Amino acid sequence: MAGPLALVGGDELHPGNEPQDALLAEAAAAGPAYVVATAAARHRPEMAAAHAHEWFARFGLDVIELPVRTKTQARSADTAALARDGMFFYLVGGDPGIVPVVLGGSLVWQAVVEAWLGGAALAGSSAGAMALGAWTLIRGRVPGDRERRYRDALGLVPNVAVLPHFATFGREWVASALGGRPSDDVILLGIDERAAAVWSDGRWRAMGDGGVSVISADGERAFVSGDAIDGLPSPASR
Repeated sequence: MAGPLALVGGDELHPGNEPQDALLAEAAAAGPAYVVATAAARHRPEMAAAHAHEWFARFGLDVIELPVRTKTQARSADTAALARDGMFFYLVGGDPGIVPVVLGGSLVWQAVVEAWLGGAALAGSSAGAMALGAWTLIRGRVPGDRERRYRDALGLVPNVAVLPHFATFGREWVASALGGRPSDDVILLGIDERAAAVWSDGRWRAMGDGGVSVISADGERAFVSGDAIDGLPSPASR
């Protein structure tokens, strides 16, 4: 059976994330635990990996980096073998566009999904969470642009595009995300920093220090920590 899946709105590896991170760590048990710093590949990924190691030590995990900063690394059979035996994977934030480009269709990503389907914990925060949906939203033209356009992502959560940092700047993306939808079935999932939409035991629920919003053709619904989240599809099973 698949393990838990957490989509985190950002500001990961800081206080406020304890509820979802404790759940993930419990699922990992004593197996190998990895941080995936692909989204931070252009922004000191070694710092992101070190921070993850320090943060998750409080939950009893010895987290190390799974080296997939480049397409070449993502094609590595040796790294894929490590991932296949992993019990915990955390995709940190950074560049929203780079994760699907590096991991999409790769041996390592296939191995991560196999491990998750076998019970491993899987999480992504900010750009990492965006990559787990059907599409990631990248800036329209220049840095800081509020206009967002769709790029195919890893597709683990079908029909969903994640808007992280929703209570700060993510909500500013809603207009362009709605206007540029590639399909009427697109579901926008707004997640505040230090909050998460967590799939566990066959259902979605909100966790952490913040809220979760589901925006679809039926309107917008808001959920707070502890609420069951309606209107989200189940993660892809294969």
